Amino acid sequence: MKEDLENIRAAALRDLETAETESAIEEIRVRYLGRKGELTAVLRGMGKVSPEERPAMGALVNRIKQEVEGGIGTSLDRARAAERSRRVASERIDVTVPGRRPQLGRIHPLTQITNELVGVFVGLGFSVAEGPEVEDDYHNFEALNFPADHPARDMQDTLFVEGGRVMRTHTSPVQIRVMEERKPPLQVIATGATYRHDSDATHSPMFHQIEGFMVDQGITFADLKGVLTRAVRELFAADCPVRLRPSFFPFTEPSAELDIGCFACGAAGGACRMCKGTGWIEVLGSGMIDPNVFEAVGYDPEQVSGFAFGIGVERIAMLKYEIDDIRLFFGNDLRFLEQF
Repeated sequence: MKEDLENIRAAALRDLETAETESAIEEIRVRYLGRKGELTAVLRGMGKVSPEERPAMGALVNRIKQEVEGGIGTSLDRARAAERSRRVASERIDVTVPGRRPQLGRIHPLTQITNELVGVFVGLGFSVAEGPEVEDDYHNFEALNFPADHPARDMQDTLFVEGGRVMRTHTSPVQIRVMEERKPPLQVIATGATYRHDSDATHSPMFHQIEGFMVDQGITFADLKGVLTRAVRELFAADCPVRLRPSFFPFTEPSAELDIGCFACGAAGGACRMCKGTGWIEVLGSGMIDPNVFEAVGYDPEQVSGFAFGIGVERIAMLKYEIDDIRLFFGNDLRFLEQF
């Protein structure tokens, strides 16, 4: 048995000297020290050794096992160092090669336009307010002069929520909530997402608006025209033509839509695709706040007056960036978004 053990030790150490990889060293470990290994097989024969020889034989077995395990550790260190050297040689960095440019993020174009619009109106003295996107019928419709049977409700393409609530169809409910809590004078804008059941190249089920209003004693239509003219000229061009033409909104009377001279054709019209030959581009809706709205919030329409306006953020972005499909803003196509 002693001779067998010495032969196993010599063979194991010899094999370890030539092993070059971790997998080869593991095969050697299993061959000699595994459950079915050669050293384990010899140990199973210890029962045949006389009691007098067992202590010496046991000590020899432990010494050989320790030598083989030590040889395995040394061989592993050698193989790992060699693998590191090979990897360093093959993965050497060429510092002269240009690096990869990191992909930079951009502020979304709708956020850019929102920030620009807010900046314009804050510069004109307006403060910013927010309100819930899930609204009750009263704030979204009734207080804004939309009675239950009002035909204008059909124009809103409302998305209804359980419990009689709605996804707000405009940011105008914020106007009601602010006036319920505060007294004039007021100069406020409200920004945020709005929702309507509508989807095509120029309409989205979710879109963004900026609602603005001014309330005080003696506010006139001239104030409305002055503020909005200044605002759109800040947004587009200092000398752009501006006109107001009659329109209808339930919560303002009189109401007007504001147009600017087409910047694509210089307001010449003709075959211009941007203004469809009219020379004018619609930008926003506005008007003097209806007395019924003042009464709904507890204001005396004989004592105060005011105007309100609503701007579609996507509308402004499509005009400024000459984009003809609103869905591009929500498609998350990096090729599109990286341009801004």
